[in-house]
Amino acid sequence: MTNFFDGIPTITFDPDATHDFAYRSYNPEEVVMGKTMAEHLRFAVAYWHSFAWEGGDPFGGQTFLRPWFGDTMDHARTKADAAFDMFKILGQPYFCFHDADVRPEGDTFAESTARLHEITDYFGEKMERTGTKLLWGTANLFSNRRYMSGAATNPDPDVFAYAAATVKECLDATHKLGGENYVLWGGREGYETLLNTDMKRERQQAGRFLQMTVDYAHKIGFKGTILIEPKPQEPTKHQYDYDVATVYGFLKDFGLEGEVKVNIEQGHAILAGHSFEHELALASALGIFGSIDMNRND
Repeated sequence: MTNFFDGIPTITFDPDATHDFAYRSYNPEEVVMGKTMAEHLRFAVAYWHSFAWEGGDPFGGQTFLRPWFGDTMDHARTKADAAFDMFKILGQPYFCFHDADVRPEGDTFAESTARLHEITDYFGEKMERTGTKLLWGTANLFSNRRYMSGAATNPDPDVFAYAAATVKECLDATHKLGGENYVLWGGREGYETLLNTDMKRERQQAGRFLQMTVDYAHKIGFKGTILIEPKPQEPTKHQYDYDVATVYGFLKDFGLEGEVKVNIEQGHAILAGHSFEHELALASALGIFGSIDMNRND
């Protein structure tokens, strides 16, 4: 294993530090309202931003050059080496990932699945050694061009089946690693135009997909929480998981309000025309608050 961070010490709480390698505000051992801050805040490093992002934006391509960028399993293992080195240095208790973040896409579904389980076995060894835990896993059902018209709401039954099988495998991997949640992130579950959209049928398909996910989680004994991340207008004109209120109505309609909670992202709350605080307060009031995906919305 290569150490990518030679010379960087483990970061600890030291409000009086005169060097850069210290936490000055966050003390995980501080007790607030009967719990330590470590119990209140389950910090997790996002694999996609920290290790898979290539440094591009809508106006330009890749700017980052990383030794783990590539399409082989050797690259995937090197990326994992770097990731777990960083988790240890930062003292982060958790991480989270999509399948596409951690393994290269295969030529077939079977090959992609085999690669996912190979790399998550590698994760398991590292988690056992370091004590780092998995906050949640999820499936990337939006980046590949097969999902240009959605995954659960795609009119092509082959795409629906591919997406369902992918979630099944990602749930298996999350369960194997002791993940505390599983997130459904419907990046393209919506429409561009009403001219070719049957909203009732698409919504029913999304409900069927979610019910299948919940049923499978019960079947394998997954004890974590199933989360939906509300997401509006990015990239489609309308998405069926627009905001907390929309998701709650959807869950009530399909009898899943007792099975599924929400993972609320700051940026998505703003895209929906709400404040982040509004979405947190509403989810809490409705009894479906699950987790926070925090960012600066820039």
